[in-house]
Amino acid sequence: MDSGTATFATPASASIVIVDPNGNRKRVPVEPLPFLIGRQPDNHLIVRDSRVSRTHARIVVENGAYVLEDIGSRHGTFVNGKRLQRKVLENSDRIELGAPDSYQLLFALDGAELKRIMEQVAAQGIVADTPSQPLGVGSNLAKLRAILDLARTLQSSFSIDEVLVSVVDTALTITGAERGFLLLRTTSDLETRVARDRRGQNLRPDDLRVPRQVIRRALENRRELLSMNFDPIRAEDVRPENSIADLDLRSVICVPLVRIRAGQSDATTMLATGNETVGLLYMDSRLNPADLAGGNRELLQTLAIEASTVLENARLLQEEQAKHRMEEELRLARTIQQSLLPGKLPGDGWLRAAGSSIASFQVGGDYFDVAKVNTHCWSAVVADVSGKGVGSALLASLLQGALITATDHPAVMGHRMDRLNEYLLEHTGGEKYATVFYCLLHEDGHIDYINAAHCPPMVIRANGERQELEPSGMPVGLIEGAEFAVQSQHLSPGDKIVIYSDGVTEAQNTAERFFGKKRLREIVESRAGASCNAIHDAVQEAVAAFTEGAPQSDDITLVVLEFRGTV
Repeated sequence: MDSGTATFATPASASIVIVDPNGNRKRVPVEPLPFLIGRQPDNHLIVRDSRVSRTHARIVVENGAYVLEDIGSRHGTFVNGKRLQRKVLENSDRIELGAPDSYQLLFALDGAELKRIMEQVAAQGIVADTPSQPLGVGSNLAKLRAILDLARTLQSSFSIDEVLVSVVDTALTITGAERGFLLLRTTSDLETRVARDRRGQNLRPDDLRVPRQVIRRALENRRELLSMNFDPIRAEDVRPENSIADLDLRSVICVPLVRIRAGQSDATTMLATGNETVGLLYMDSRLNPADLAGGNRELLQTLAIEASTVLENARLLQEEQAKHRMEEELRLARTIQQSLLPGKLPGDGWLRAAGSSIASFQVGGDYFDVAKVNTHCWSAVVADVSGKGVGSALLASLLQGALITATDHPAVMGHRMDRLNEYLLEHTGGEKYATVFYCLLHEDGHIDYINAAHCPPMVIRANGERQELEPSGMPVGLIEGAEFAVQSQHLSPGDKIVIYSDGVTEAQNTAERFFGKKRLREIVESRAGASCNAIHDAVQEAVAAFTEGAPQSDDITLVVLEFRGTV
């Protein structure tokens, strides 16, 4: 019968009592008439269920009675379990839309009969009236919907707080608990990250009173799930130490959040040490006991694993971001350090040079420099700072700044090394030091040098003879009062000086064998008549071929000086 059908009597007012999957109930007056029921927003009763048609059914008045009519729905309309096209409604009729296991709509005439139905619903364990919420399709389907919503949040959300809120809301839907907290362990206490009620509302800070004794027990014992139901009427359950009784709670559920073992293919594998408990999921109820039957316990434990995974991924993401920031800073430091190396070495005139420094990490602790003091003098420095990383790189830059100042007086060289030794001891306490080879080469072939415990440079004469410039002092910055004696040598035209760091001789291949000083000597001696560039390139190529791309633990620095003499 359509909305224009004449009526022969005015019926008593009626209502529909709606029971949602969480057990909440609400009353909707059957008005106006005809009363439309369906999924579209323009219906008088909106049912958010995919099995309900856009306009599924309606209630009209005919001959003084309320009549339910199916409006060509796809999945049908059921009254008291039977699928019908049309039905004169009677008190207590149970209406289901879409399937027999749909949510419940109970029809009742207002007055005493409505009161009786409401009391009957309440007697079945359904809680008091709550504000209108989206309607579900049965308890199990509501849980499935909550889990699917959580899955969508996990896939699409970039906010860890949004995901954790969804975890708590899903846990409340599964268990039927009234409050849910997600607590994270801090250095000395627990921090409340999420606090929600079953309506999806955030709780105020002064609402966050929870039984700390139970929480500590769950964290300390690391039980997979701690559940307690409490009957306030039973006197034996009321104990002074029972904080559940103190807070007038019916149920408490604690699920520890345990850090997932990194690198495991099985997401349920978790660390067993107590200090890896990162927090817990806590829920409680005052009116009704929480429901952990029918697989709810397993679902709740799965939620805890998801929350633990989210927290662990967030921690790893923070570490990865910090690592990227550090790598960017190191890249910048490497760029700066490389820019401090000599840009152009002398390639003509009475002195020629070739050099390079390859850092084993982003930044290196080696440095070299070949600088013109004046027309008749050049200085050369190779330094190797102890240790690796940024600290060594900073100290290498300090040495470069201290030794780059031009001087052609041997006495000034020794004085400068003394001052540098005192400065490093004062600021590093001997924990950071450096080996240094520092020399002055004069146009007449005279060379003054200080070898502060550095690898002995090789002097290769034009006739193939080899001589080594042995250390003349301790490392800079290691011992207070160390002396740095200035030594002298004389070069003839065609002589070369090969200065290197121990990263050359201690370069390792994949079999963990060292390149060694013997190989270095053989390469240099076999090319005694070659140019400084040819010797430098030959050594570099030999080291690269020997190591076969294996990562190195030390910087590789090599400088070859060639004295050509005056024309």
